[in-house]
Amino acid sequence: MVPGTMRDGGGSSSWSVLGGCRVNTQIRRLAAGLIALYTVLFAALNYWQVNRTEELASEPGNTRALIRQFNQPRGDIVTADDVVTARSIQITGVGDVEFQRLYPTDDLFAQIVGYHTFGLGTTQLERTESDVLVGDTFTQQVLALENLLTPAADNSGEIRLTLRHDMQQTARSLLGDREGSIVLLDVETGGIVAMWSWPSYDPNRVADPDYDAAFRYIAQLQEDPRNPLLANAYQERYMPGSTFKVLTTGASLDAGVVDLDSFWPPSDSWVPPQTTDPITNYGGTTCGGDLTEVFRRSCNIPFAQMAVELGPDEFPQWMARWGVGESPPIDLPRPAAGTIGDTDFDENLPILAISGFGQADVQMSPLHMAMVASTVANEGEMLRPFVVDARLDNAGRVLDRTTRDVWKRPISRRTANTLADLMVEVAESGTASCCIALDDGISVAAKTGTAQLNQTGEPERSHAWIVAYAPAEQPKYAVAVMIKGTTDEISASTGGQLAGPLAKQMLDAVFEIDPPA
Repeated sequence: MVPGTMRDGGGSSSWSVLGGCRVNTQIRRLAAGLIALYTVLFAALNYWQVNRTEELASEPGNTRALIRQFNQPRGDIVTADDVVTARSIQITGVGDVEFQRLYPTDDLFAQIVGYHTFGLGTTQLERTESDVLVGDTFTQQVLALENLLTPAADNSGEIRLTLRHDMQQTARSLLGDREGSIVLLDVETGGIVAMWSWPSYDPNRVADPDYDAAFRYIAQLQEDPRNPLLANAYQERYMPGSTFKVLTTGASLDAGVVDLDSFWPPSDSWVPPQTTDPITNYGGTTCGGDLTEVFRRSCNIPFAQMAVELGPDEFPQWMARWGVGESPPIDLPRPAAGTIGDTDFDENLPILAISGFGQADVQMSPLHMAMVASTVANEGEMLRPFVVDARLDNAGRVLDRTTRDVWKRPISRRTANTLADLMVEVAESGTASCCIALDDGISVAAKTGTAQLNQTGEPERSHAWIVAYAPAEQPKYAVAVMIKGTTDEISASTGGQLAGPLAKQMLDAVFEIDPPA
């Protein structure tokens, strides 16, 4: 038999050993090449789809992710009294975008809700709660499995606010066209019932599908020196004046520096250490007496002396217990931190003295000062403020609800009760007695402030402040009002005369809705 040939009956088959080996080698090379190409492809896909996903998504020319956001339902943002502040509608004729965000309350909640736009970004709750609004949270995804086979299922969520539409309207009406802020807190929970600053802006104009018109509007807002895009009630800070005496008094009581029997001889000036420049009381008046009297009349000199007695090391530490130097932990972006400045008090005791009554470099946000009043009302507990009451899925099921949370305890219960009595005296016979008395005889506790911005010899310029809570014996609501000293009329007035009536009307309005027990 010839090698390589096999016979079997009537037929024959032949094959070449060398040829068979050559075919097998080519197959192996082809398989190896395919494996190599697959490996390269897998590595490339892994690199672009995993390692550089965020980078690709942020590329200016990549609008797919953004278009996808605007091509799915987005839930409502609703007030505590059931008014929709943000919703989406379907639109046509605007490129690939299918939905547009509308804000039925116009400027009223702009600084809390923010805006959601295709070309100009997303801010405030529209940004921080975006996952809930579009249904991208893990819980919503799990709950949505029941709709897996439903075409175009709507998995969007809803945000329920602690703020009330009617109280926000009241704050806007009271402040009018005066620059400033009003904050109303629920003392029991820390929830924000109203938080309004003027000027504000209309988010509908920012969300206008006409990009050029929207851009012109937002550029105008950015150029406005009054910063209407900022929520000035919590994102800006101002000299608090005598409302800061609540903090100084609380620290001095807890530190044992003063008590109710402490006495300051009546005087119209006092020269602190390291200077020959005297500190005076407001308006150059002669003022003195025991702690109740100097707090009631808001004398400056005793509180300057308290700060110096606390000392350059202890004073900042006591203020830190009130959260000064930290951003209040609100569930909104970029809250402003209060400050007493960065002065070396060891080398500058006069600045320390002036800081004791809320002047010099002391600055606080209106929200933080409302929290100070609420701390006294809560017997020394400073609560975390919040605007989101609950997050719901598309079926109305509660995903989570915000609960009461203590942020700090800056003062003891005993000191808080003493401060409460002092603030009642201010409301009944002190600097707020002109204007804070509530309807129906509801008791109230308050502290006024007139933050003097001008130097000696310059034209008068001051902010008008008041912080208050009521009822004094069983507190339910705390309020802070700050009116910026932008005009001669405002600067010529005091916190009690100018801010006091606004605080009264805010508290009267909320007690019409929610009367004391």
